[in-house]
Amino acid sequence: MSERKPIQSAACEGSNNTPNLEQRSVDDTEEAQKSTYITEESKRKIPSLQELEEVLHSAPHSCRHGDEVWPNLYLGDMFMSHDKLGLYNLGINHVLNASHGKLCCKGSDDFYGTTVKYYGVPANDLPTFDISPFFYPAAEFIHHALTSGGKVFVHCAVGVSRSATLVLAYLMIHHNHSLLSSIHAVQQKRWIFPNRGFLRQLIALDRKLLDERSN
Repeated sequence: MSERKPIQSAACEGSNNTPNLEQRSVDDTEEAQKSTYITEESKRKIPSLQELEEVLHSAPHSCRHGDEVWPNLYLGDMFMSHDKLGLYNLGINHVLNASHGKLCCKGSDDFYGTTVKYYGVPANDLPTFDISPFFYPAAEFIHHALTSGGKVFVHCAVGVSRSATLVLAYLMIHHNHSLLSSIHAVQQKRWIFPNRGFLRQLIALDRKLLDERSN
């Protein structure tokens, strides 16, 4: 009879198919962090409209024609949107006009020329206006601009409602911020106050993203 040899495990043989203890530790840590994130997300409470308005009211009521509310992302009004030289000096090469088509806002591809990429959202600053179909297209426009090394100026007439709503949606979609944390981030640089209809639509987006990330 031939002598039976002891069976060695794949790990003992140095097989690449079985992770070593160090790799297992890293994988376990990542899984634990992921599980913790999912658990925290599932416990997160969606703020009510009243709670959001209280947060918005509590911020200092001051803002300039334009403020950098996120790295290379500026939020402002129509006055700054008409200042092509000022935008050039800031290095702005992407403009998102949340009041496209309004008489007070001149934004268009022809107005800015070939050096600036333009995206217009024909939104009305009314609680009854559905701005939610523009959440993802506007967020993609901003995201593409920033990830390609550009600078973006997002504006409407005053720079506190329509344009602010789209900036908040961008932070929620591409940076995994909750609605409340997005508001806090922007408030550090600029006073904003989306109308009630827009806030309700952002709450719905917050809930949708929370459900997606929890699952």
